[in-house]
Amino acid sequence: MTTTANTRTHTWAPTTTPPADMSGIDFLRALLAGQFPPPPIAGTLGFTLVHVELGVAVFEGETGEHQYNPLGSVHGGYFATLLDSALGCAVMSRLPAGRGYTTTQLNVHMVRPAFAHTGVLRCEATALHVGRTVATAEARLTAVSDGKLYAHGTTTCAIFPTAP
Repeated sequence: MTTTANTRTHTWAPTTTPPADMSGIDFLRALLAGQFPPPPIAGTLGFTLVHVELGVAVFEGETGEHQYNPLGSVHGGYFATLLDSALGCAVMSRLPAGRGYTTTQLNVHMVRPAFAHTGVLRCEATALHVGRTVATAEARLTAVSDGKLYAHGTTTCAIFPTAP
């Protein structure tokens, strides 16, 4: 069997964390405006934050062969990463300055496979509860071309102080 190798190259800037005096929504708006570089995972997997408002975060990512699993469809980990990114940023958008979060539970329900020809997937997440120590959010992953649902998920995040 003869195969031709494909390549994919990307570059990234060092990770930037929110300044201690900046709220989550202000940091995400600055990120969206290009005042901070995107996180390295966005370039690695080819997705980006496209919209943010208080309690809402939207990401979009182009499907491609480089995301395939051994069965020839987009790996479920790509779905999970898009969901986790949007869910976490929806939570982050409601955090005051000096507070951070980390995912403690991620639930992903995949309802159909995606392929390179699927095109752009859009992940819209909404924070449902953001308390002092725990937050929850939900999200849907759909195709931009036809609105079909590919996956949906929920998260629980731990909330913690980032500054002394």
